[in-house]
Amino acid sequence: MARYKDSVCRLCRREGLKLYLKGDRCYTPRCAVDRRAYAPGQHGQGRKKVSEYGLQLREKQKTRRMYGILEGQFRRYFDRAERQQGVTGENLLRLLERRLDNIIYRLGLGASRNEARQLVRHGHFTVNGRKVNIPSFLVKVGDVIAVRDKSKDSPRIKELMERAADRTPPAWLEYDADPAVGRVVALPARDQIDAPVQEHLIVELYSR
Repeated sequence: MARYKDSVCRLCRREGLKLYLKGDRCYTPRCAVDRRAYAPGQHGQGRKKVSEYGLQLREKQKTRRMYGILEGQFRRYFDRAERQQGVTGENLLRLLERRLDNIIYRLGLGASRNEARQLVRHGHFTVNGRKVNIPSFLVKVGDVIAVRDKSKDSPRIKELMERAADRTPPAWLEYDADPAVGRVVALPARDQIDAPVQEHLIVELYSR
């Protein structure tokens, strides 16, 4: 499958805000957005008038890059959200939040969604006792996510488990630090999703 291989800091600079794609580095003065708060490229510092379509496109691109999803997959998430009852934009964010790699990130067991995705692919986690190595796996209410026993000896996993123990997960998740087990206690409400996204712009874009 195709994937983005260039510097992810360019994506943050293009969107004009931190997408926290580099984990810990995003919280330091080395963050590219803090050092160069303009879009990449030779015309990045130019003043541009953004059209309504441009605003909608940027919001979609920002959301897609934040969650690390390719265009085709993102469109499928939107189509699924549109078929569900309720507000389409909120349904879309709720589907994205239910991805296993995002759950691992929200629990603090990954410094970034990119790292969480890699750890899932390497088979470090189980869902309801079964190993799952698919980052896009959608969890449900009541699902139990745990670090595999074999993985707990990994220095990086140990470090992440210690950090997760000091963090408070979102209200729709629970985390028990001793066995390194997380639970989905509810579907996230819109005010429980801290993603800086104006989802109505995405709906307007796809409704053209």
